[in-house]
Amino acid sequence: MSTATDMLQLYLDAEAKVLAGQSVAWGDRTLTRANLAEIRAGRAEWQRTVNHEKPASSGGGGYALANFNGCDR
Repeated sequence: MSTATDMLQLYLDAEAKVLAGQSVAWGDRTLTRANLAEIRAGRAEWQRTVNHEKPASSGGGGYALANFNGCDR
């Protein structure tokens, strides 16, 4: 696994923990041990990195070029 894949998994684990209730409320006060918005932003960043690595590792460039030489117009 790559560093990006490892980081993505850490962010997924952190997001799951926060969603499972890593905050405590006392009356009108709430203590949150992690910021879900920041975790989701980090997860999205690492997901983009992993997605960019996949085409390169599978041998594809992620796009194709067309040759229009000899086309009748």
